[in-house]
Amino acid sequence: MQSILEISGLTKTYAGGFTALRGVDLSIRKGEIFALLGPNGAGKTTLIGAVCGLVRPTSGTIHAFGEDMATHWRSLRARIGLVPQELATDMFEPVLRSVGHSRGLFGLPPDPAKIEEILRALSLWDKRNDQIRMLSGGMKRRVLIAKALAHDPELLFLDEPTAGVDVELRRDMWRQIALLRERGTTVILTTHYIEEAEEMADRVGVINKGEILMVDEKQAMMERLGRTEALITLTQPLGDVPDSLSAFPVSLDKDGTVLCYRGGGGDGDSAGTSEVAELTKALTRAGIDYSAIDIHESSLEDIFVDLLDGGAA
Repeated sequence: MQSILEISGLTKTYAGGFTALRGVDLSIRKGEIFALLGPNGAGKTTLIGAVCGLVRPTSGTIHAFGEDMATHWRSLRARIGLVPQELATDMFEPVLRSVGHSRGLFGLPPDPAKIEEILRALSLWDKRNDQIRMLSGGMKRRVLIAKALAHDPELLFLDEPTAGVDVELRRDMWRQIALLRERGTTVILTTHYIEEAEEMADRVGVINKGEILMVDEKQAMMERLGRTEALITLTQPLGDVPDSLSAFPVSLDKDGTVLCYRGGGGDGDSAGTSEVAELTKALTRAGIDYSAIDIHESSLEDIFVDLLDGGAA
């Protein structure tokens, strides 16, 4: 698949000595939704700022649409949209005028029909004459998206796009982002909401302390690093895992009343489920009674936490 953004060896060290990016390599495919996950301070916003011209890298290269950003920054930036994490904007301006002004910043002529289309798609048309300061937090965030879309970007960065909005509005915005992809826009989003990446992303990258820990197809990542987990509630507590269960990846929890299994080959793999079945047979043979079994496949969040803890190989 054609690449729309190529980042190679990107580093950023600030004047005070803090290194925010450490040799980042990243390739973004045209037309995909790519989710960049990481804790606070991981380097997500710095990486976006470097691509959008808000942060000057210390070293490394950025190529967008096949051209060097350092050489052709002005023309390439006009093809990129950014929805920033912070809500700061022209609060006393009406919505319609503010979004139209954003289009003009990139040297494009007025296009009332295009602006109306964007505002209607984001359920902002009825608010077009309202000052931005009068809107709710969720609506203000929609205005930021509208402003970023006003110049028809081919590549759109969304930095924590649903931070501070309620669940219903968040899901509505997910639908809007999916529609952008259907129209051919490549979307890169950073998020703290793991379910956001799990719901929308084609591929997922994990960044921590300025380094990319992993980039993979979402489903492939879950299949490769996911695990089956089973919590078996015992009718009588055990002091230790008996030798008869030593072949299984199990441990004891809650004062010996819960037997914890974690193994298998991940999402969609029956190995873990089959092994849990064998484990229950072994419990029966050993005369160990149990009253309940809670079994589930690990989520993207489990994998993310494991990566940050250094537990995933």
